[in-house]
Amino acid sequence: MSVLAASLHVLHFFLPALVLAALLAPATVRWQSGGARRWRARLTGWLWGWLALSVLGGMVLAAGLWWLGRDGRMLTYAALVGVLGTAVALWRSR
Repeated sequence: MSVLAASLHVLHFFLPALVLAALLAPATVRWQSGGARRWRARLTGWLWGWLALSVLGGMVLAAGLWWLGRDGRMLTYAALVGVLGTAVALWRSR
């Protein structure tokens, strides 16, 4: 397997976590009206939320691969949605 093929394989393994984190990251930011300074703070908060959710989602996918022995099982994807949804709900409640 070439380096490019291995890199794409790893990227495609983590892609569901990255996409779901990108969809849920705006929910981690408090959207209030404000000027340019608030806009930058919201963008920074969105990026930190995306990063945290991506890492958490990657950990869930890796645990699913370890536990089930195969990538792409529905149980792993259900756990991904459940864990990231719970994380966003807890993040919003603080």
